Amino acid sequence: MSIQSKPLDPVETSTSKGTLAQIPRGVWVLGFVSLLMDISSEMVHSLLPLFMMTTLGASVFVIGVIEGLAESTALIVKVFSGALSDYLRKRKALAVFGYALGALSKPIFALAPTIGMVVTARLLDRVGKGMRGAPRDALVADLTPPDVRGAAFGLRQSLDTVGAFLGPLLAVVLMLVWANDFRAVFWVAVIPGVLAVALLVLGVREPARHEGEKRINPIRRKNLARLGKAYWWVVGLGAVFTLARFSEAFLVLRAQQSGIPTALVPLVMVAMSAIYAVSAYPFGKLSDRISHKKLLALGLLVLIAADLVIASNQHWSVLLAGVALWGVHMGMTQGLLATMVADTAPVDLRGTAYGFFNLMSGIAMLIASAVAGFLWDRLGASFTFYAGAGFGLVALIGLCVRVSADTTPT
Repeated sequence: MSIQSKPLDPVETSTSKGTLAQIPRGVWVLGFVSLLMDISSEMVHSLLPLFMMTTLGASVFVIGVIEGLAESTALIVKVFSGALSDYLRKRKALAVFGYALGALSKPIFALAPTIGMVVTARLLDRVGKGMRGAPRDALVADLTPPDVRGAAFGLRQSLDTVGAFLGPLLAVVLMLVWANDFRAVFWVAVIPGVLAVALLVLGVREPARHEGEKRINPIRRKNLARLGKAYWWVVGLGAVFTLARFSEAFLVLRAQQSGIPTALVPLVMVAMSAIYAVSAYPFGKLSDRISHKKLLALGLLVLIAADLVIASNQHWSVLLAGVALWGVHMGMTQGLLATMVADTAPVDLRGTAYGFFNLMSGIAMLIASAVAGFLWDRLGASFTFYAGAGFGLVALIGLCVRVSADTTPT
């Protein structure tokens, strides 16, 4: 994949220090902000499918539509927040606003008497995620030397995912202590959310920009044309990956079928997130040194294996093996795709680039989760995961064809 010409990156290339030492302090702080907010969010999200089904009486199809709508809302909002961060040349303020919305949504989950109120809280939470996501990713790219960018995204993703397994783990403990009191757990989730906002406000300094720079409209046609074919190929690839990997709420529902007690079901997300957290930084560092396409292909193979394992048997030991593979796939691919966006987009359009990347992934997430919920209700859980493996195989074939075309002599 050729990288188009673009303005020089304002971050200087790093020296020969150790990779972790080269990653700027601001990236570490952003990682810990993500960790705290993920503790808050995953305390809620790891229990929410069960809360909607057992307490509020929602069907699996309704849960699939809500999850797909929520996640796609977050990704679609990133288009506007990313473009706005490019126009204003202010990324931190938008990130703070997004994290604050996420924190404010948590009490609504605890108070929700109906599915409608849950949907309201879920959408508010995901709008907050959308508002912060693209500016935060662009800020990571702005702060980081290009030769350790993969490692930086991997580190932020690892810290984010530490929160993603600490959250469900804390939820399990509290559910056991409080006899499956969903609402009490949701109230506790407010605390790390507020701490995340405070850390971002106090701990991150946005890099200085030249005052004489002319402000541009990033969504004008001539500016979007600067993104180029290499970038749009990454966008399409990210959407296909999302089609092959529907909402992780279905992992929680599959765990319930295995006979695991309700209070322990979130341990499935703990296991997945722990593997994701451990693998994201090493694979991010590896992506700075090997072919991105080959690493993506390996990631797809792992996702296909995860789907096949989960579909084959609902015993808890088999489920955990599949969930572990799912986590490895996430660690291999998510930071890598973010790095590829940064590598193929002009510096002054990074926020917009992350926004459009997530728009396409958001549409794919909505479709994938709705289809997965429909298949689950009509044909069963196993068929749903077999279908996921089929989507993954199609994506793998397309990626291999592209790699073959790129390496064929002209």
